[in-house]
Amino acid sequence: MSTIRGRIIIIALLLLGSVYALLPKHVTQRVADRETGRMKDTSVRRVPINLGLDLQGGIHLALEVDESKGPVPDCADAIQRAERVVRTRVDEFGTTEPVVQIIGRCRLVVELAGEKDPTRAKQIVMQTAFLEFRITDMKNQFRDALPAIDAALRQAGVKAPAGAPVSAVSQLFGQDTTKKKGPAKDTTTDVNAPGALSALLFQGQLPGEFLVPDEQVPRAESLLARPEVQEALPRGLVLRWGTAVESRGARSYRPLYAVESRAIITGEELTKATARRDQVNNHSVVVFDLSRRGSRKFCEETGRHVHDYMAIILDNRVQGQPPIINDQICGTGQIDLQSKPLTEAQDLALVLRAGALPVPLHIVEERTIGPSLGKDAIRDGIKAGIAGVVLVVLIMVSYYRFAGVLAVAALVLYAVYTLAGLSGFGFTLTLPGLAGFVLSVGIAVDANVLIFERIREELAAGKSTRLAVDQGFARAMNAIVDSNVCAILTALFLFQFGTGPVKGFAVTLILGVLASMLTAIFVTRTFFMIWLKRRPTMQTMSI
Repeated sequence: MSTIRGRIIIIALLLLGSVYALLPKHVTQRVADRETGRMKDTSVRRVPINLGLDLQGGIHLALEVDESKGPVPDCADAIQRAERVVRTRVDEFGTTEPVVQIIGRCRLVVELAGEKDPTRAKQIVMQTAFLEFRITDMKNQFRDALPAIDAALRQAGVKAPAGAPVSAVSQLFGQDTTKKKGPAKDTTTDVNAPGALSALLFQGQLPGEFLVPDEQVPRAESLLARPEVQEALPRGLVLRWGTAVESRGARSYRPLYAVESRAIITGEELTKATARRDQVNNHSVVVFDLSRRGSRKFCEETGRHVHDYMAIILDNRVQGQPPIINDQICGTGQIDLQSKPLTEAQDLALVLRAGALPVPLHIVEERTIGPSLGKDAIRDGIKAGIAGVVLVVLIMVSYYRFAGVLAVAALVLYAVYTLAGLSGFGFTLTLPGLAGFVLSVGIAVDANVLIFERIREELAAGKSTRLAVDQGFARAMNAIVDSNVCAILTALFLFQFGTGPVKGFAVTLILGVLASMLTAIFVTRTFFMIWLKRRPTMQTMSI
């Protein structure tokens, strides 16, 4: 009796632990406040079993190194470094159970289950997030070099567009407004002369700023990329497009900035970045802190450039209008996103904290699964699972009668143990995982079939009921262990070398096989022992 009591206690403890693992729980998660942008702890109700991408919807991205801007010597090393940055971003993004893994040598797979804003998620994952601070062209060297650039283009056979204005500057503002520093000079002959490039540029209000009509941006980009233009650019200057679009009357213009090629500092010196609302002008801003080395360098450089304009460049794009440096900036600063929503500031702070990608990435495969499709998959999977289980139950009960009833009772515990294992270990249930669960039901029943057939053979040999049960379990053990160990080894290979859906199948299959061995060998044997204890004089049994 003590043996039966001990078995019952073990089964009860496993059942209580399984029920506890399957109860919904409240977990603490750090999220950004919508109003202030500050991080705060909030309680989130967590479902007992994490559902995969195919069951609750979401986004699947396959990324590779983008070599369009230059070859990458070792894509495997680059993708490994990119994986660490992307994982940090995704973890801070707040997606439940994200999948970030390297497939093969040079491919990175990102799966965000339950993500309701795929566009925002892609932007966070893909953004290179290389931050630079550069002084604008305060001496107007690019403006003064425009006649030479136009001459080089004319010599190469590139003509100004038909109907080019004689003076783009005077048409837009009426005068040259760039004379903010240094002695005045006559710029009529250089800026106002029509040329292939200068005809597209309107002088902006800041030193080094030019405006290009939105419809002419592609032509301007093609001209700026020509080798004649690159050779004629003043030494120490580079050109960067702005992100903001400015309106002048009925036309829209894209800003183009001439900035120093040497950056004051880069985002590598950032130690902290937080998004919030500026209480003065209600703008979305990102406040950042610098490392000791970066703070010292930033303080020296900004002190040297007081009253100059500083462009804040992210991924080669100038963010907003370059601010003027009114005084030394030491230790901390902020990036003003003006009227952009706070979520954009939060996303920018997130990618700045995670760091820049070591190489640019591009999407080679993308799948977006809606939540309705996931619900359909769950419903169809549950229907298929119930149908399979019902057929198994009917066959077992009708063929093995009383022994089949005991096997079905053990099968209920098997299902609870398997689902509890998924919840307790934090595994994710996928659609192939549901298939693995149903398959493991068959494996669990298969173990009982082996045992029952051995018991039948012992009863046919004239042995007593108790001895036949003992011999049946003992002699079926080798076959059960061999088949289940082979199934587990196969599933381990699938888990090691498979991708997301295959891993989901392997996980549920492994847990199911382990649970089936427990229920078939231990639980069903306990039920037989209880029954034989209550019927000590039973000579035969229906099996």
